[in-house]
Amino acid sequence: MSTPQPALLREVRERELVAATRALFDERGMQEAPIEEIARTVGIARGLVYRHFSSKEELFVATVTDYLDELAELLERAVEAEHEPTAQLERLTRAYAVYCQRHPAFLDCSLSLMRRPARELRATISESVWLGLGASMGRCLGCLGDLLRAGRDAGAFTVADPDFTANVLWTQSLGMMHLARIRVGVRQEAPGGPELFTVHPDRVIETCVESALALAGAPGTGRRLP
Repeated sequence: MSTPQPALLREVRERELVAATRALFDERGMQEAPIEEIARTVGIARGLVYRHFSSKEELFVATVTDYLDELAELLERAVEAEHEPTAQLERLTRAYAVYCQRHPAFLDCSLSLMRRPARELRATISESVWLGLGASMGRCLGCLGDLLRAGRDAGAFTVADPDFTANVLWTQSLGMMHLARIRVGVRQEAPGGPELFTVHPDRVIETCVESALALAGAPGTGRRLP
């Protein structure tokens, strides 16, 4: 059965709004994407945006979902490109970290969403947008969780709870890639004053990989981290 024309047009317009929002996110960052400019890019009045999304936040969540769908495809391809669990986890983690590096707006949005209690966020967006976010997040975390589970069953990993560990790795990597983005660390300088030092993104990415292998319990990962 074909999709009714009004519903199809609505779906097309929503995709256009998400694409325009993402373009502004990628160009300027999450904080520099006013609704007026998004509407102008799509060629509609500002008020018409709210016929498709109940709020700016809902549009932003839909945009994060678009990033997640793209990332999920990258993670799945990373796993398919290797056959051994340790190599698969290395490639997947590096793909995730590099994606965060290349799309700082995705990193900002993800960290912003993490600060919101799930019930509070759920109350501010429509059910369809909420379910879309959950499905896309689940696809990413499911890819990682399934890999950890398969690796454990094959004897490559010793992880006790693959799904919990997948969530820890996901969250931990977001925080570490924020450090890669700002490129600055802080240490104590004698006799007690702070001192800044440069953090190289490549070092952070490798630390993400090493941390993932260590948390998974891969052989030989009791070694030092970079």
